[in-house]
Amino acid sequence: MYAVERQRWLVEHARTTGRIDVNEVAQQLDVAPETVRRDLNTLERHGLVRRVHGGAIPVERLGFENELVNRATTRQEEKGQIARAALNHLDNAESIYVDEGTTAAMLAELLEPKRPMTVVTSALPVACQLAARPMLTVLSLGGRVRGHTLGAVDQWAVRMLEDLVIDLAVIGTNGITVAHGLTCPDAAVAAVKRRAIASSRRSILLADHSKFGVDSSVRFADVREMDLVITDRATVDAQLRPLRRLGVEVVHA
Repeated sequence: MYAVERQRWLVEHARTTGRIDVNEVAQQLDVAPETVRRDLNTLERHGLVRRVHGGAIPVERLGFENELVNRATTRQEEKGQIARAALNHLDNAESIYVDEGTTAAMLAELLEPKRPMTVVTSALPVACQLAARPMLTVLSLGGRVRGHTLGAVDQWAVRMLEDLVIDLAVIGTNGITVAHGLTCPDAAVAAVKRRAIASSRRSILLADHSKFGVDSSVRFADVREMDLVITDRATVDAQLRPLRRLGVEVVHA
């Protein structure tokens, strides 16, 4: 196993189990513990894990977020597949909310409607990307702009959403579990997501496999509030069956 393959395995193992134990993983991979430690140091420098005594924890468990530039280059293929699949589920929506986050941004990049549509978004990159497209009217939420994602938050954004009735909300998440629902690490972001869902007739969640089984620190929705979940094919059925039992439609991109 090459180093890059081993490091990819370590990240997925950390996200699945919630923790990496150096000695245990070294035995599983049949490598020296020092090799695992070096890999974890590399992954920590890339912002994917946080080292703890005896091992490491995935950043999602600790509530950290990567910088926008790093997030935009992570799992691009899977996110692109999810975004393309989402285009087929916009139905006849005349107004949609596009959340902040890289998968939602990919959907925006592909959005070229043949009829007039209003897009409401908290994400400045999405607003800038769509503003010049002829069939789109873009409403950009106001408020404090977060440096991590260039998304607008706080009471100004929430108040704007309170006055809107939106056909469809396209939502992203940092984590999803049946026990704790949809979660993210920032209470201000959670408030905007929660209000966008409440202001919308339908809600679609776009989430790649790394988000499943992960709990972040602030809950913004129950799983059953999502009408549809779109994910990539790396998400295992064992993680999706509980959602289906709750009546949530799940689509593999």
